[in-house]
Amino acid sequence: MLTVALVGRPNVGKSTLFNRLVGRRIAIVDDMPGVTRDRRIGDARLGNLRFNVVDTAGLEEIGNPSDLNARMQAQTRTAIDDADLVLFMIDGRAGVTPTDEYFADLLRRVETPVVVVVNKCEGRAGDSGLAEAWALGLGEPLPLSAAHGDHTSDLYDVLSSHGAAHAEALEDAAAAEAEARAARRRAAAVAGAVGEAAELAAEGPREVGLDAFDDDGSDIDVDEDADDETLAAAEERAMAEIGNQKALQIAIVGRPNAGKSTLMNHLLGEDRVLTGPEAGITRDAIAVDWLHAGRRIRLIDTAGMRRKARIDDRVEKMSVDETLRAIRFAHVVIMMIDAERGLEKQDMTIARLVVDEGRALVVAVNKWDTVTNADEFMTELRRRMSHVMPQVKGVPVVTISALAGHNTDKLVDACFDIYRIWNRRVSTGKLNRWLERMTENYPPPMAHGRRLRLRYATQIKTRPPAFAVFVSQPKELPDSYVRYVVNGLRDEFDLPGVPVRVVLRTSENPFANRKKKW
Repeated sequence: MLTVALVGRPNVGKSTLFNRLVGRRIAIVDDMPGVTRDRRIGDARLGNLRFNVVDTAGLEEIGNPSDLNARMQAQTRTAIDDADLVLFMIDGRAGVTPTDEYFADLLRRVETPVVVVVNKCEGRAGDSGLAEAWALGLGEPLPLSAAHGDHTSDLYDVLSSHGAAHAEALEDAAAAEAEARAARRRAAAVAGAVGEAAELAAEGPREVGLDAFDDDGSDIDVDEDADDETLAAAEERAMAEIGNQKALQIAIVGRPNAGKSTLMNHLLGEDRVLTGPEAGITRDAIAVDWLHAGRRIRLIDTAGMRRKARIDDRVEKMSVDETLRAIRFAHVVIMMIDAERGLEKQDMTIARLVVDEGRALVVAVNKWDTVTNADEFMTELRRRMSHVMPQVKGVPVVTISALAGHNTDKLVDACFDIYRIWNRRVSTGKLNRWLERMTENYPPPMAHGRRLRLRYATQIKTRPPAFAVFVSQPKELPDSYVRYVVNGLRDEFDLPGVPVRVVLRTSENPFANRKKKW
């Protein structure tokens, strides 16, 4: 699939165009320059075209190579190298600036095709900038208005031509790769034949049938076409098996500077997102597809969440909204805790948000290699979690070091385990036999002179497990008895660490609406 990178100096409309192409407002857009920091990949659509689009940080001249701006530019350079087409965006109202000229000179040296896009060309506002863009020496500039959608037909024509060329190049590369695979198999077959001949020579002469030889004198029978088809079929089956699986969506959340981006980079094995000592580097929720042990996973790195009273910046508010959205759409949420700072009130607030959304929760205690009193730390952590979140007893807690990679495999295994529990289904027969034992051991209280009756229970959904219990008078059943039922469900059917929801219902009374006969 064609990959298109959007590059340019800050505040020229890259994120606005990204949102228009993907059809959703998922990239943070603001008048303040430099909002985007990490590169973000989205599935784009323009007419009947399908392609990947990459939003990048604004290009600025680098001062100190170790500062945040230099790390942002490294991410942008990676996006340019990985792209099949670069859209170099400039502001048509502002015209060509010295910064545009500087980076146009750099883009002329890359092998990736570059198209100049003059944004903010609604009406005649960008005519002067469009004329100046010819001087960049990157070919005919393309007018566009990302905010209003003007001139998108011209963009469609450009992407179509490059998409066709990209598809042709992919076909040539696939043919060359197939020929190379066949050559390697022939070489391996010949090498195997030579080894077999040496073994025969060592054993001495023996009778060999004429049908064991081909007409060209070789002593093997290699059906190259059949091998190619078999290999291709096996590869297609394997990819179909992986592709048919729904990706497990794991969101990594926590306070700022807890190590969320460091953990994501370690799991992916590359510097995919920005990291550093500065707090609050991540702004967008960055989702990256990952294959772990044959299972599709979508990792989502999120912005750190501070106390609501401390958030006064407009961009930070939008970043927190992105984090909350990532939690809502995740299956499993990893909450990162900084072991150097311990468990704070904000950590518990984030955990409650996850539980209220019904997501499966895994707690990762990061920087564990700096902890000296490990037993005391874990005892206090579990005590406070059981006190603040009694509705999710047994939340898995994994101690890790994201920087050193300690226990990260165990963390992924814990995510798979809690995901299976989150999807657990209990048969209706087992539920009602259990309910009968529960009411016998601890009968429900009286209401208006009559004993409340729990008649029937069934599971109505999973993710998280939710059960409907039919009660004679639902409004009269006290909360303490509902907690007794929830705890019994968790213990009996092995549902630790996930929210368990119980809905009280009543059966319809067939005599309720009948008129009395006098």
